[in-house]
Amino acid sequence: MTISKTCSYGLWAVIYMASLPEGEYVSIRKISKELGISFHFLTKILQKLTDEKILNSLRGTNGGVALARKKADINLLEVIRAIDGQNVWNGCYLGLPGCSDEKPCPMHDHWKDQRTRLKEYLASKNLEALSGSIDIIKAKLRGEVF
Repeated sequence: MTISKTCSYGLWAVIYMASLPEGEYVSIRKISKELGISFHFLTKILQKLTDEKILNSLRGTNGGVALARKKADINLLEVIRAIDGQNVWNGCYLGLPGCSDEKPCPMHDHWKDQRTRLKEYLASKNLEALSGSIDIIKAKLRGEVF
């Protein structure tokens, strides 16, 4: 399982929003500038999250996007599913065509167990737990080493 660049950007954006006070709207342009993501690309990503009821969107001069629920009630698994879909979990770890439970590749059974654990882990990590990590994300984006 590898999440898409689109999904990475979406995760960065929701973690950024989780660093703000509950219910605070922030402009997409500000998020774009802070995280170095194309405004138009980010707009499309955040629209997906709005459609999936993870974000609320408000038009106008004081508008923007905000988390639709409390940060403790939004987990990473649902953000990944909203952007990359359920199929992100279905691919063969080795990228081999035709890999399945009936015709497994050499990594199939091991990956199946790991995939289950990873899904459980991502479901247990909510945005509240990660809200303090936005400074680390920004520092890494600037190329700083920890």
